[in-house]
Formats: sequence, C-alpha cells, structure tokens
Amino acid sequence: MQGSKLYVGNLKYSVTNDEIKELFSSYGEVKSVNIIEGKGFGFVEMSSAQEAEKTKEALNDIDFVGRPLKIDEARPPRPRDEARSSRPRREYQKRY
Repeated sequence: MQGSKLYVGNLKYSVTNDEIKELFSSYGEVKSVNIIEGKGFGFVEMSSAQEAEKTKEALNDIDFVGRPLKIDEARPPRPRDEARSSRPRREYQKRY
C-alpha cells in the first residue's frame, strides 16, 4: 500500500467520526476521520502506510453497526475539469 489514507464504505448514515476513530484506533494511530454526511462513506488517515495496510486487512468485510465495512486505499481526487470532461456532452436541438 502506497498511502496512509483509507476509503471506508458501506457505512450507515448514522455513524459518527468518533465511532469510526474508536474502531480504527485499535490498529494504529488515527490522524484524521472524515465521514461524508448522507453518503455512506468516508476516509480515515492512519499515521503510516503499514498501519493502513494492517487496518485494511483486519477490518475489511467485518460487520459494523449491522453492515459489512468495505475498506480500500483511498485514491486521489480527480480534478473537477477532468471529472466533467469524462461525461459526453448532451446536444440540444434548437426549438423554433
């Protein structure tokens, strides 16, 4: 694993940053937690890539608050222009 930031998916919307931090801190030092409100996923940054790998192996697919966690290495965000340009533009016909 290259980085120390993990994607955490399949979360219940009611899960808090503190609950995730408590769970992940059993496997190493948690630098930050960012749950995306209303989306069911978030990101956890561990203090090292080794701790992130250990945490991923330990927690991926475990049941947490009634749902199996999906954990993977976080990918860097795509630039906004690139994200928009990957969709085909919709052509509109002129109305007279």
